[in-house]
Amino acid sequence: MSEAVDAKQAPLDVITIGRASVDLYGQQIGSRLEDITSFAKSVGGCPANISVGTARLGLRSALLTRVGDEQMGRFIREQLKREGVCVDGLKTDKERLTALVLLSVEDEGVSPMIFYRSDCADMALAEEDIDEAFIASARAIVVTGTHFSRPNSDAAQRKAIRIIKAKGGKVVFDIDYRPNLWGLAGHAEGFERYVKSDRVSAQLKTVLPDCDLIVGTEEEIMIASGADDCLSALKSIRALSAATIVLKRGAMGCIVYDGPISDDLEDGVVGKGFPIEIYNVLGAGDAFMSGFLRGWLGGEDHATAATWANACGAFAVSRLLCAPEYPTFEELQFFLKNGSKHLALRKDEAINHIHWATTRRRDIPSLMALACDHRVQLEDVAAKAGADPARIRDFKVLAVRAAAKVAAGRDGYGMLIDEKHGREAMFEFARHPFAWLGRPVELPGSRPLRFEFSQDIGSQLVEWPVDHCIKCLCFYHPDDPAALKEEQQQKLRSLFEAARKVGRELLVEIIAGKHGKLDDTTIPRALEELYALGIQPDWWKLEPQASAGAWAKIEAVILKHDPWCRGVVLLGLEAPQDELEAAFAATAKAPIVKGFAVGRTIFVHAAEQWLTGEMSDDEAIADMASRFEQLTEAWLAARGRKAA
Repeated sequence: MSEAVDAKQAPLDVITIGRASVDLYGQQIGSRLEDITSFAKSVGGCPANISVGTARLGLRSALLTRVGDEQMGRFIREQLKREGVCVDGLKTDKERLTALVLLSVEDEGVSPMIFYRSDCADMALAEEDIDEAFIASARAIVVTGTHFSRPNSDAAQRKAIRIIKAKGGKVVFDIDYRPNLWGLAGHAEGFERYVKSDRVSAQLKTVLPDCDLIVGTEEEIMIASGADDCLSALKSIRALSAATIVLKRGAMGCIVYDGPISDDLEDGVVGKGFPIEIYNVLGAGDAFMSGFLRGWLGGEDHATAATWANACGAFAVSRLLCAPEYPTFEELQFFLKNGSKHLALRKDEAINHIHWATTRRRDIPSLMALACDHRVQLEDVAAKAGADPARIRDFKVLAVRAAAKVAAGRDGYGMLIDEKHGREAMFEFARHPFAWLGRPVELPGSRPLRFEFSQDIGSQLVEWPVDHCIKCLCFYHPDDPAALKEEQQQKLRSLFEAARKVGRELLVEIIAGKHGKLDDTTIPRALEELYALGIQPDWWKLEPQASAGAWAKIEAVILKHDPWCRGVVLLGLEAPQDELEAAFAATAKAPIVKGFAVGRTIFVHAAEQWLTGEMSDDEAIADMASRFEQLTEAWLAARGRKAA
């Protein structure tokens, strides 16, 4: 065998091979699968889950498999990219569908599941899909049990094993035993964990000699060896392989075995489990493997790798979905350092916030947005022009086209668009590659804060596209009367909770200057009060401040309470261009300010002229684009940058 693959030279740490499906999780907990009425969608399948889990923990991971040439296959590909997983080995099968799995949480530790995998794309994986250079680019591969169940996928995995071993890399075997995927249980028995089979054992035993790491539950260790008890199974595996063996024991943690297997099952490196409420056991093994690989490939000792693995498994069993619930490395380290007072980690707000903030769908380091979510203001312009208010919706489509003309497909551009007059504008927005869309939920001008269409805000948000950001304007001043402050605080808190529940980002806009004195401490005090309530929005939208000192205080408050906050965007309040440029310059030494979301300064002239018929569509687009372009150039100049 050649020298081991150098971690610094290999482009990838690990390639996982095998199943890739779309999991559809029943959202009604404690219900039979027959009674489920709605499902949450996520990437699934053991190797796909491990590729995501290891990427979140900082490994350079890739998935090698096939997906269908349809929307579910594209979802898997796009989601893996968002997670930082390399998809160079992800093949598109034009003849077969992506696999689906339907699941529910019926009881503690009981999760019925149905596999829709008849002639599915991933099981068509073949030797020709295994590129030698791609396999050789990794330090290790993970082969999985299900893909040894068919001749073509078996041959594919064995080819990958030969290549990685010839290059000095490592072979990891996740036994991943699903009896019904070997034809040993019916369609309704997807949750069945063990059916003894001499055929399966004989097949898996031929894999063991080539492995460097073998991971499985007690049942999986037995099926891989053919033995009828765990200790005998471990000894049988050791007779065939010098690999490190990791025995997963659920709530009891795990045991790692190097060298001979003694008669004492506990005679290994015992990784203790974490006391946790079991919510859903599906996917816990893949989270475990992700944690162990992060330690094992990172050069940590077995005890550390086992601790990380058990902690990752604890996260998984305490949450509903598989891959989306796995921890990031930052989240894992926070948990190991601080623990949690909750046996149900999904109820720990501090941990959940880190999870949310470190798994956002995309990075937005700067944001230049054309705000066109105005309702009352445009209705007033239409009334003054004697125009039909229905024309506002057409004007907003023109505003989108103006913004798109300036953005020209570049990163960092976005818009604010409302639902009342902007539904057609949102459809137009979706046709362009913008970075961000915010949607208001406040009743315009309300103080105390009210939501526009219904005070049951959560039921509205469920219908929103997942990448639409909630925007809420609140006229809030820290010197407001106590009763008014409390009412507005509770409204914002309920919105924050709803946003997290439905998985939508939140921008909170605070305007204090209209209802009180605005000095260097006003906004910092307001933010302190809202953070004290546990409100941690993804973005703040704030009015320009009079001094650099005010921005320094604002930044200090945000970083103290939420270092994962995306940042602040400036609002415009119809200020003229020169005033906005001065406001931009005042933020030059405040990195927390990431951009602006300005509206009337950009669109009001065009709206007045267009609604009276004095300006054509093209002229309105050109006018708004020119003003938006000038603002973007001013912003970039204030940050010492030029437009790309």
